[in-house]
Amino acid sequence: YSVIHVPTTVQVSEKTLQMLNKLKAEMHARSHDEVIKMLILEKEGIPSSMFGSNRRLRPFSSKDEAELHEL
Repeated sequence: YSVIHVPTTVQVSEKTLQMLNKLKAEMHARSHDEVIKMLILEKEGIPSSMFGSNRRLRPFSSKDEAELHEL
């Protein structure tokens, strides 16, 4: 199973390109696409990692950890 990425051109002003380039360097992003994705995820409040995203789960108690170490 492979994903085919078809490049698309997006027209932006010179000033926007300069801002994208600045953010690309600051965010250590590999591409403008990556910068845009990060900005969208940040704006939408979507975690870049799903680790810790289930708010119903509580942190492990010391009892829980002790039981896990017995395994």
